[in-house]
Amino acid sequence: MFQINNQAPMYDPTAVQPMRDELLYIGFNELTTPESVDEVLSKQNDETTFVFINSVCGCAAGSARPGVSLALQSEIIPDNIVTVFAGQDKAAVATVREKYLSNFPPSSPSAALIKNGEVLFMLPRHHIEGRYPEQIASLLQQVFTENCNKKGPSISKEKYDKLVHAKMCGSKIPLNEE
Repeated sequence: MFQINNQAPMYDPTAVQPMRDELLYIGFNELTTPESVDEVLSKQNDETTFVFINSVCGCAAGSARPGVSLALQSEIIPDNIVTVFAGQDKAAVATVREKYLSNFPPSSPSAALIKNGEVLFMLPRHHIEGRYPEQIASLLQQVFTENCNKKGPSISKEKYDKLVHAKMCGSKIPLNEE
């Protein structure tokens, strides 16, 4: 009988590392376990948390990551910025979706702004597709201005100007052979 390892990463972790690194560079904290997700998202401390569900899905993720990066260069940003990676950190993503975004269909890439366990804003994949990074950034900047208080940007302009976005077609990333 053939068994599938539902917890193994779907794609070769080395191949998707640039997609992770792009977000870590701009200040995201990566949540890779259900425990780390709960530790951050279950807090009832009046802080805003921006959650980005990263993905290898070519066109949408290729606009989402640069759009999110640009949005975080605003004067006002969320208190916490975290990411989980669909198809990689499966248990962490499942925890985000099932416990914190249960009123929304699974979607990746996607983004949500959460405060005290309540979703203040959700940006699903179908609202990302077909938009340029600047359009995504503008929408998120408006949401941040209306709901957040922390002074931005997430990184200095000098550091941001050195950012290289991960541009690769998801269909060309090898599946994990594990």
